[in-house]
Amino acid sequence: MPEGPSVRRFCHLVAPFVGQQVVRTGGSSKKLPPATLQSLWLRETQVHGKKLFLRFATDGGADADEGSGPPCGGPRPEPLGKGELGEAEDPVPALESRGQLAADGSSQSAELVPAGPDSPEGLAAASPAAGGQKWLQVGFGLFGSVWVNEFSRAKKANKRGDWTDPAPRLVLHFSGGRFLAFYSCRMSWSPSPVYASTCDILSEEFHRGQALEALSQAQPVCYTLLDQRYFSGLGNIIKNEALYRAGVHPLSLGSLLSASCLEALVDHVVEFSADWLQDKFQGQQRHTQIYQKEQCPVGHQVLREAFGPPGGLQRLTWWCPQCQPRVPPEEPQQLQSS
Repeated sequence: MPEGPSVRRFCHLVAPFVGQQVVRTGGSSKKLPPATLQSLWLRETQVHGKKLFLRFATDGGADADEGSGPPCGGPRPEPLGKGELGEAEDPVPALESRGQLAADGSSQSAELVPAGPDSPEGLAAASPAAGGQKWLQVGFGLFGSVWVNEFSRAKKANKRGDWTDPAPRLVLHFSGGRFLAFYSCRMSWSPSPVYASTCDILSEEFHRGQALEALSQAQPVCYTLLDQRYFSGLGNIIKNEALYRAGVHPLSLGSLLSASCLEALVDHVVEFSADWLQDKFQGQQRHTQIYQKEQCPVGHQVLREAFGPPGGLQRLTWWCPQCQPRVPPEEPQQLQSS
């Protein structure tokens, strides 16, 4: 599913439409009928980790309430044309159950939100009252994307041999024939988002000390990296790449790693994320060294297995046993049984 750099790109695609009124809607969303956005004004867009937030109001006048976070962050976007989009980031079939929580009750992924009367799901059918405003929360799925002034087309036939185009979940039409199409996403009305810049891996205010403290826990570092409380916007691709580049085995216990090793891991998280974001704005493909590879850059065989906390999300992980030795090492009997 799209990670922080991709959602930042989505935010920049939406930003030019801020200040415009929705003149027509469409899409296949059931929980949040697209018609509830008819005639609303798009007032602001923000990105928080892996989630996109859009603020709508019933009028186009000046706002009395300002947002609590930066619009999008990242480089200044180029003028948009037809077919601008964001691609699916993690096309590997997920091994986790949708909506499953980690063993400690916290979500290991920013896409998972608790249900209840005050949750986004409970607010899904509500729309801004007259003179009011409300935030629309968008969480992207496996093939989530945003298209501008053009619809996504089928790239290959499905299992039945049909060339059926993907159906957008939401389409917002604006004046002049311009529109935004959102694919493979979950939408709900949300309270005003609170921007936690200190845990955002793409923020200049990212708190390295807080991240290092979290990584030093006596649990596998691959669990901690996906915890959005400390690494907001970090997903499976960034996890795999940062671990390999730092030479850290995904199941190494953070409490047993040296301070310099943890520092290097945080460095690679920030560096790879920033480079990936820059690549997106330059229209370049990401360059991975271990993710979905059969061999590492040195030529060693890469192993793949799903890791996650007991009762929590299990994410496919790629690693090189030679370049990423485990700390502590596996016992001989563990190696024989594996």
